[in-house]
Amino acid sequence: MLRNTAIALALSCAVIVPAQAQLVLLAQGQLTGSAAGVGKDLSGLGYTLENGVPADILGGIGSGLTYAGGNTFLAVPDRGPNATEYNLAIDHTTSYISRFQTLSMALTASTGGGLPFTLTPQLQKTTLLYSPTALTYGTGAGLGTKADGTPLGSGAPVVNSAGKYYFSGRSDNYGAGSSSNPANGRFDPEAIRVSNDGKSVFISDEYGPYVRQFDRATGALVKTFTLPTNLDITNLSPNGDTEIDGNTVGRVANKGMEGLAITPDGKTLVGIMQAALEQDADKAGKLVRIVTIDIATGATHEYGYRLTGGSGVSEIVALNDHQFLIDERDGKGLGDGSTAKVKQLFLVDLNGAADITNLSGKAALDKAVAKSSTPFLDLVAELAKQGVTGANVPAKIEGVSFGQDVAYNGGIYHTLYIANDNDFVPGVAGGNQFYVFGFQDKDLPGYVAQSVAAVPEPGVWAMLIAGLGMIGGMLRRRRKLTLA
Repeated sequence: MLRNTAIALALSCAVIVPAQAQLVLLAQGQLTGSAAGVGKDLSGLGYTLENGVPADILGGIGSGLTYAGGNTFLAVPDRGPNATEYNLAIDHTTSYISRFQTLSMALTASTGGGLPFTLTPQLQKTTLLYSPTALTYGTGAGLGTKADGTPLGSGAPVVNSAGKYYFSGRSDNYGAGSSSNPANGRFDPEAIRVSNDGKSVFISDEYGPYVRQFDRATGALVKTFTLPTNLDITNLSPNGDTEIDGNTVGRVANKGMEGLAITPDGKTLVGIMQAALEQDADKAGKLVRIVTIDIATGATHEYGYRLTGGSGVSEIVALNDHQFLIDERDGKGLGDGSTAKVKQLFLVDLNGAADITNLSGKAALDKAVAKSSTPFLDLVAELAKQGVTGANVPAKIEGVSFGQDVAYNGGIYHTLYIANDNDFVPGVAGGNQFYVFGFQDKDLPGYVAQSVAAVPEPGVWAMLIAGLGMIGGMLRRRRKLTLA
């Protein structure tokens, strides 16, 4: 990755100007509930959180989205339903267990008018994330009460058991050391990608920031990657504003590693911070850091991204081993009570880019990677063509993933899925929306699809094994009959 040749260096100084993309909005769908349609996920958690919200509430799943082959996608909600206010001392966070959702998203040709395809999102499975070794949780001491007025208590999820210590959104679930202490129980998932063999998921977060690897089938922690220390903060607090005031270096509270990509060859993770680090935050606040991680060796590099019109970045997705689409947005639209302006995807190229690990501020910004002068996709403009006003465009457009190819209008189109985080408050921010755009090779030259191996769930494996056993038995019986 990142070939440091004279040609590549020259290209990095040029402005990327993609051909005028002819994207087509193929479909739009909404996940409204679980199989029972009652707004619950499939975690089976039957208790209530500190703020009185059910522990199995379904929502926020557009924080991160990734394709897993066939019609299957994986999605992550963030740290939980903290839009429901009850205790500012911990930023209204709860012991909501970190998880990812497995979705089936079938695309079928529409028979009537409207969009060319019908998208039918269905929830298939909920996987809770845990560590096999003990994590550090908060005690709740001195931090007030639950929504019902009783003492707050520990931030440890009540379903913890020996060998299963669940990660959760409680902001006081941390111990001594910097924010990257791998034993901290607090986790705020913001992006998800699946390994090429289909057996692992990689999830980035905002508390560390962390990038962690989990077993896809069980949700067990496999590995926590070591990230550059300049991303960390050293003065931790369960209240975000206090954290911001107490640090001059590192990530800003609630603006950590918002996006994560995996290159199609499955060798490199590429994370992106939501906003400028404390040491990079000049008056313009235009510098956002990209961090590459070699999955095999753990080696990291940092590169700079210059914001155009948005207030931050929400996602990054890989075209190949050096080009990426970056989701730049404001926080306006449905859910914010305002009008959306910026929800745009820009194309960047890391070939020949300068490593800014040891730089900060303007010196780092001056080394920003090559970027397209116009967006590849302007979601606000595209939805306006469908009659959607800026006030009804979801404020938090955060999930971006390529999907399966489809036949349309006499040709083969690649697909790009866009999802929103509704903060678990559909009455305010709308439902869990998915928009599917189609594009062709000429619209995005260099695009390479990630190949993800299909991995049957444990129950499916059992049926396959049983089925093979039956077939084997039939063949043995048939052979005996023949020989007789």
